[in-house]
Amino acid sequence: MTHDHAGHSHAIDAEADRGRLAGALGLILAFMAVEVTVGVIAHSLALLSDAGHMLTDAGGIALSLVALRLAARPAAGAMTFGFRRVEILSAQANGVTLLILAAFISYEAIRRLFDPPHVRAGLILGVALVGVVVNLAAVWMLASANRRSLNVEGSFQHLLTDLYGFVGTAIAAGVILATGFQRADPIVSLLIAALMLRAGVSLVKASARVFLEAAPEGLDPETIGAAFVAQAGVVEVHDLHVWEVTSGFPALSAHVLVGAENDCHLVRRALEAMLRERFALDHTTLQVDHEPTGELLEIAGMGS
Repeated sequence: MTHDHAGHSHAIDAEADRGRLAGALGLILAFMAVEVTVGVIAHSLALLSDAGHMLTDAGGIALSLVALRLAARPAAGAMTFGFRRVEILSAQANGVTLLILAAFISYEAIRRLFDPPHVRAGLILGVALVGVVVNLAAVWMLASANRRSLNVEGSFQHLLTDLYGFVGTAIAAGVILATGFQRADPIVSLLIAALMLRAGVSLVKASARVFLEAAPEGLDPETIGAAFVAQAGVVEVHDLHVWEVTSGFPALSAHVLVGAENDCHLVRRALEAMLRERFALDHTTLQVDHEPTGELLEIAGMGS
């Protein structure tokens, strides 16, 4: 009954996250069309780079929505964990697009530093201020979503970087209006690219850890192994593996040897309780065997 309730709650949370993502996607698409038009008229790289970033925002959020829907499918056939790891694929795609866009914007900004075009700062300032409001609304929508999910976090990072970008663009426009310093536009573009680079590297690194089946952040295999052997009756633990199926779904497997005089079933239950309470590990697979006695070792030696 508890398991069913948890599954029902997870489904409700996922549905709420889909609604938040869809709302953010609508805001981004509507404003992106305005930004591209004004960016071309005003000859602003900062605005066009933000528009390009918003295009990747829209694509990333759309991909996140697809990933959430696929991840909700139950496990079946060869897909014994279902499609949960599709969310990690989505996060990695978001990270890679941020890195590619950062490289493109950096190249164009450096070119414009040497040959800055005249930009219409008044138009840029107006659009940038509206962009701050739109992105604040989109960021607010996703701030209350399940950001433990790398998939949702990827979309959130896209929007947060865009928000910073609009703030920077507004500052650049203000500088140009006040001083006529046209290079403020490509300088801000470089700062936006640096923010994209930072967010992209973080997402690619986190998703790569999941794909390489590294231990989740905060779960140290050596600490877990020490906790195993500290349990009464445990003689040895080996083949200990800790990994993450998807965001928020850690798993563990291990081979445990217990003393010949111990009840291996009682020890296994005690270990499962310890892993759940100390390390929040619910999905565990433990192979528990008795330590070989001298007689068994002798038989094994004769067989060899």
